[in-house]
Amino acid sequence: MPVMTPMQEPRSIMASPPFRSFLVPGQLVRHPDHPEWGDGAVQSAIGERVTVMFPHAGKVMVNAMVVQLTVLS
Repeated sequence: MPVMTPMQEPRSIMASPPFRSFLVPGQLVRHPDHPEWGDGAVQSAIGERVTVMFPHAGKVMVNAMVVQLTVLS
């Protein structure tokens, strides 16, 4: 009977470095697809997840890898 071993990942596959947002709490931003939300304040930026408080939409979590927020300050 053959001996079964766990599958191993090829050595050529390397993990990519984690995404780091350049946004910091307190920065003012605008969502390019929703200008009606108003100018929002960044609450937190952890990896690609950015939490923004917009005056006309409330707290919104934005994936910074998908949406490029416009920095106002």
